[in-house]
Amino acid sequence: MFLGTHHPRLDDKGRLFLPAKYREELAEGLVITKGQERCLYVFPVEEFQRITEALRTAPVTAKAVRDYSRVLFASASDEVADKQGRITVPQALREYASLRRDCVVIGANTRLEIWAEDAWSAYLADQEQAFADLSEEVLPGIL
Repeated sequence: MFLGTHHPRLDDKGRLFLPAKYREELAEGLVITKGQERCLYVFPVEEFQRITEALRTAPVTAKAVRDYSRVLFASASDEVADKQGRITVPQALREYASLRRDCVVIGANTRLEIWAEDAWSAYLADQEQAFADLSEEVLPGIL
């Protein structure tokens, strides 16, 4: 499970330090791809394989499945962290998420998300009140 908020910087070569607490879990490799709200998703290989299997069994006749699969897989990049715990974020993905120097990496349960710092701040400002106001619609009977 991935939790927390981290503030790494992207270097001039497009490399980003993974949060130290997750390096061991991601040591075997990871997949970076486009996410919703113009962030990037970072999946451990096993989790990405689970998603791949779920999409493999989804009906190819459903346009939404085809559209989502095309963007998800076409933009995916498999990476392995270097000895310093850095991963290279491909240029196309940096452009998609408007990543410059200051980034935010958040834990999002089964994945990490990489956000441009200003985009994350704007998203969080929009969503915190909505989060505080939510009732049982999201997790009925749990919270």
